[in-house]
Amino acid sequence: MLSPDQPVIIHMLDIEPAAEALNGVKMELIDAAFPLLKDVVATTDVVEACQGVNIAVMVGGFPRKEGMERKDVMSKNVSIYKAQASALEQHAAPDCKVLVVANPANTNALILKEFAPSIPEKNITCLTRLDHNRALGQISEKLNVHVSDVRNVIIWGNHSSTQYPDINHATVKSTNGEESVRDAIANDNWLNTEFITTVQQRGATIIKARKLSSALSAASAACDHIHDWVLGTPKGTWVSMGVYSDGSYGIQPGIIYSFPVTCEKGQWSIVNGLKIDELSREKMDATAKELMEEKTLAYSCLIDD
Repeated sequence: MLSPDQPVIIHMLDIEPAAEALNGVKMELIDAAFPLLKDVVATTDVVEACQGVNIAVMVGGFPRKEGMERKDVMSKNVSIYKAQASALEQHAAPDCKVLVVANPANTNALILKEFAPSIPEKNITCLTRLDHNRALGQISEKLNVHVSDVRNVIIWGNHSSTQYPDINHATVKSTNGEESVRDAIANDNWLNTEFITTVQQRGATIIKARKLSSALSAASAACDHIHDWVLGTPKGTWVSMGVYSDGSYGIQPGIIYSFPVTCEKGQWSIVNGLKIDELSREKMDATAKELMEEKTLAYSCLIDD
């Protein structure tokens, strides 16, 4: 995740009832004899877990269970992320980079940002790289090319089924250089309908098949997100990250929204100046609207606290 020669110390945090299982994970990490793994701390104490960390990947949250209202799930997660925020703020390294994976990822990241004011807002992100990678995978399957030959898809907005997977700027390597994905596929109907819904619904499709949510692909995407953020994106290539909106592309500030970004020297920057067509505008605004509604819901949970 951090280059082939960067040793790491892993701090793993879980809730008390999971302490024994967490210890099992620690045993497995030791048994794998990873050359870059300096130490493993498995704990249920949030202070010990956050002590001095440079990178925090937040994979824990309260999953939605059958019969639960959205507000109930939101309320559980708001209290989890409020507590996590203050622990990180007080105990993590001052330059700590935070990646929120647990759903609702964008809004969990926003709550964390609100309650950890001393962590720079540019250091709090959420995972949409999984959706980004899913979009690359669908295009490469459709064109029967290697996935590394496809680049610059974009995931706009929320890590939910309103996200907008956009291929209008994506390219694929061909025998005579690079061509646009839209030209290569030459099927606007598929690109504007089935492709979008497949990427939007992919998480649910995997749950249906595995009876469990995405595991390997989500972990791999989290590694990709941190790797590119810390070490930089390849020249001419952007990736999707959920970041604090600065008003780019007419998306209101005050929400964590997925944008195309490039990374250099540990900093991300939104890719500006991309042409947005009418269909894209509509879909980008719809997912922003959902994020504003989630924000309102999260804030109402805070008031109820």
